[in-house]
Amino acid sequence: MLVTAAALAAAAALVLPTAAVADNSARAGAMAVQDHLQELQDIAGANGGNRASGTPGYQACLDYIKGKLDEAGFVTTVQEFDSLGGPTYNLIAETPGGDANKVVMFGAHLDSVGEGPGINDNGTGAAAILQAALDHAAGGETPTNKLRFAFWGAEEEGLVGSTHYVETLPETEHGKIAAYLNFDMVGSPNAGYFTYDGDDSDGVGAGPGPEGSAQIEELLNDSLGAAGTPAEGTDFDGRSDYGPFIEVGIPAGGTFTGAEETKSPEQAEKWGGQAGQAFDACYHQACDTVENVDAQALERNFAAIANAVKTYAAQFPQP
Repeated sequence: MLVTAAALAAAAALVLPTAAVADNSARAGAMAVQDHLQELQDIAGANGGNRASGTPGYQACLDYIKGKLDEAGFVTTVQEFDSLGGPTYNLIAETPGGDANKVVMFGAHLDSVGEGPGINDNGTGAAAILQAALDHAAGGETPTNKLRFAFWGAEEEGLVGSTHYVETLPETEHGKIAAYLNFDMVGSPNAGYFTYDGDDSDGVGAGPGPEGSAQIEELLNDSLGAAGTPAEGTDFDGRSDYGPFIEVGIPAGGTFTGAEETKSPEQAEKWGGQAGQAFDACYHQACDTVENVDAQALERNFAAIANAVKTYAAQFPQP
């Protein structure tokens, strides 16, 4: 009995500090994400109150993110395309190392609507994948798989940037993309915790995603569960930038904290927040500012994103 107790104490001593380090890392990363969000809001404030694609505010946001990624050692590319009769841009950043024949992509749209600064939609997704990329680079490890981070333009105009990227990518390159993970609104103030339903276990709307999508859903569900909340599935309904990827057979997934839809009583009981109210009452409005972001939802989603980057840098699908 004494030996068993000692062994248990030793195991706890090993496990608990590791968990604490992970929690502290997620918290520090989420705080850095909030710093990026403040920068995006300041840029919007200096440019007519928004960061819409094709505007000076959007360009300043792209320059800010590109500067951070260049400084961290990523290989960045700015891809020009036309939307609504004018030029705008995608920003693509990838690790210099890793297998170029097995690429895992993380994406988020960078543009806002014209009505507001778009801090939850989708400053949160863009800032979260930016910080996950920076944290990966700071670790100094060369990934087994090449990691590619995409910041899409003109999503609010109909997934224009991501569609342009996929359609202009040679078909031979499609097969080199092992997976695409999308993060569009990850800090809603009346947050839900949704993961894209890769295996169609919900049986709602569209069918399952391409083979490999179920494993992405599983990883993200496990990460959110470890962060303290159970996830629900959400359909691949084509509303965000995963759409062009699943159309060409690339496995996809991601997290989402809800937009204009109403939180049910059952969801409020499970996740907290207000039943009968929108997940984000400021969706596509001028009030979508840094005050419109729930810090706990942002931290939990950032932890899931960071874990996916770490996991898929080594292997896809996960063991």
